[in-house]
Amino acid sequence: MALSSASEANYNETLSSTFASRYVRTSLPKFKIPAASIPKEAAYQIINDELMLDGNPRLNLASFVTTWMEPECDKLMMASINKNYVDMDEYPVTTELQNRCVNMIANLFNAPVGDGETAVGVGTVGSSEAIMLAGLAFKRKWQNKRKAEGKPYDTPNIVTGANVQVCWEKFARYFEVELKEVKLSEGYYVMDPEKAVEMVDENTICVAAILGSTLNGEFEDVKRLNDLLEEKNKETGWDTPIHVDAASGGFIAPFLYPELEWDFRLPWVKSINVSGHKYGLVYAGVGWVVWRSKEDLPDELIFHINYLGADQPTFTLNFSKGSSQIIAQYYQFLRLGFEGYKNIMENCMENTKILREGLEKMGRFEIVSKEVGVPLVAFSLKDSSKYTVFQISENLRRFGWILPAYTMAPNAEHIAVLRVVIREDFNRSLADRLISDIEKVMHEMDTKITALTTIGHVEQNREAGEPAMKKTAMQTHAEIASYWRKLVIDRKKNSGVC
Repeated sequence: MALSSASEANYNETLSSTFASRYVRTSLPKFKIPAASIPKEAAYQIINDELMLDGNPRLNLASFVTTWMEPECDKLMMASINKNYVDMDEYPVTTELQNRCVNMIANLFNAPVGDGETAVGVGTVGSSEAIMLAGLAFKRKWQNKRKAEGKPYDTPNIVTGANVQVCWEKFARYFEVELKEVKLSEGYYVMDPEKAVEMVDENTICVAAILGSTLNGEFEDVKRLNDLLEEKNKETGWDTPIHVDAASGGFIAPFLYPELEWDFRLPWVKSINVSGHKYGLVYAGVGWVVWRSKEDLPDELIFHINYLGADQPTFTLNFSKGSSQIIAQYYQFLRLGFEGYKNIMENCMENTKILREGLEKMGRFEIVSKEVGVPLVAFSLKDSSKYTVFQISENLRRFGWILPAYTMAPNAEHIAVLRVVIREDFNRSLADRLISDIEKVMHEMDTKITALTTIGHVEQNREAGEPAMKKTAMQTHAEIASYWRKLVIDRKKNSGVC
């Protein structure tokens, strides 16, 4: 009878458990490439194990970015993950899909595109790049006009609210444009159109309006801004335009508030950006910017290359990028249609309402977000003398929830809020659970405060002499807020993340 045998080397190579191998027993280099290779199974397991310590994306209520897509779309994305979008001649169908998306978005935003005409726009890696491109177009067009008129063109400025996303500050700093910010005030957390137009001068390249403020989800009054600019432009002879940053609200307003005038229906709106990876319902990595017409995008900003096989016009800040997100965006447009997007946005707003009502019933929060806007709930504590929103945020992490706590923009920094962004994958049961966990956290902190107060009174009675001076509620709130703010800043400094 023949006996089979296996060498010890082969046994160790193929049958040893990954967790019993030497690769998980030794410390791996973190800042230098290791000298030797390791098996693919071990590499996968080591990295996968570290990633388990990340937060759960579905419970990350800080982010507007999509965290769930249908399996069919996942398959399409994986099938195209090796396609470089910039190779337009090699991947002409992918280029065509991007062009279809641009035209669909332009039509959604009521761009004056005639029959047989194509819209002017481009896909980007997100709204930050889209805003940079739009800003460059405004700056170059303003410079060209000033040069033609024989006037100075070295001091451009842009007018925004203090609530704008940091990418606007990046644009201003990187491309040497003065940023003129309209300050906020308590109870009014978006740009005031009247104050914005007052700040406009002959060097203003555009006024940026936000359709969906990051701070509280509110839509700014673009229609009022347009009307005021119309009057000022007539009086002065200027032609100061508007850019709408619709990163969050661009895929909400057309479906929920079709009568709201904020887009190309307004004559001074010349360009709009929107994030496909937010309420466009695509994973992170895609944004869009569309222009009203070809005249609003100076031709000298468009580059033409031919070293990939054919003449290819390009207007981007980077070169290579993946095709997956472009394809995923087209899938969502085709799969959902207007009706599907409308249903999803209505569902998001319904869950927002449920969460808002649950928080209001507690009687301990002030809701600072609006019912019309991005589906989110921003709320502050009515009484911050015992603890702050920063402590609530920290304690909720024990249950897996990631809720950001932050102070409002100038001049409303004294208002500290929590924010919950409602995405497609946040359902009613999660809303109910979140409300329950917030109540649980606040009950625990109340109990601790009561216990500490009792201990403090006992210790005070034991001491001889006069009792310590009791702090006012404002002093206590200031100390607690200062402590948590410092803690958050220190963590960011030590995280190594830029």
